[in-house]
Amino acid sequence: MDGLLFNATTAALMVMMINSGLGAVGRDSLRGRPVPWVAVGLTVVAVAGVILQLCWAGAMAALDNDPTRTGWWRVFTSVFMQNGGVAGAAWNIATLAFVAALAQWLWGGPLTALLFVAGILLPEQIDALFGLGGGPSTDPRNFAGSSGATYFLGATLAAFLLTRTRARKEQALAAGVPALGLLMWFAQDNGHGLVAVYGFVLGTLIWAALRWTSHSGVQQPAAETRSPSAHRLKRSSAK
Repeated sequence: MDGLLFNATTAALMVMMINSGLGAVGRDSLRGRPVPWVAVGLTVVAVAGVILQLCWAGAMAALDNDPTRTGWWRVFTSVFMQNGGVAGAAWNIATLAFVAALAQWLWGGPLTALLFVAGILLPEQIDALFGLGGGPSTDPRNFAGSSGATYFLGATLAAFLLTRTRARKEQALAAGVPALGLLMWFAQDNGHGLVAVYGFVLGTLIWAALRWTSHSGVQQPAAETRSPSAHRLKRSSAK
């Protein structure tokens, strides 16, 4: 029963983040958007990682992030190893593709890539900063898997929506992401929840930085958000 509840809340959090991204992008504008090449690249590497695991029995041992083994590359290569079986791998790859595409359309390609890397590196560093290393880790990957970085990146979609809309339903959806994340962490020791909180905070900080640069006259990186969503967000902010 506990396992089913864990999986249900983890999936619900992802659904909330994806819906936040769809709300910010504009559901009716997806077909007219450019190919999100950063998302395509990340998905291709994730699929290649699974194929490598199928072809090489020693792939996990060589590329996971087991702290008892050495290798600077492990923190990166472990993200593209999957250890949740067929269903877990399919879920991780599908959500990575969808979340990364939405992120690229909202944040732009370079910033999306940086946010994904932050999702790989920051959770462990924040654990160490707050002395969480001796307890449940905020990194849900268990030495392998892309879910940690994906949930981190997905939470930035909610932060994007919250800072760009005044529609109350959308605000509640976006704010519900860190709220549910904290609840999952405290009630279940579910690391996906706290990773999502980290991503939401970073997304909010980036929005504040971009807003400051716009007021300072510094050119902002162009997000790949073509007209339908931009106009829709302007209308919702005028309500």
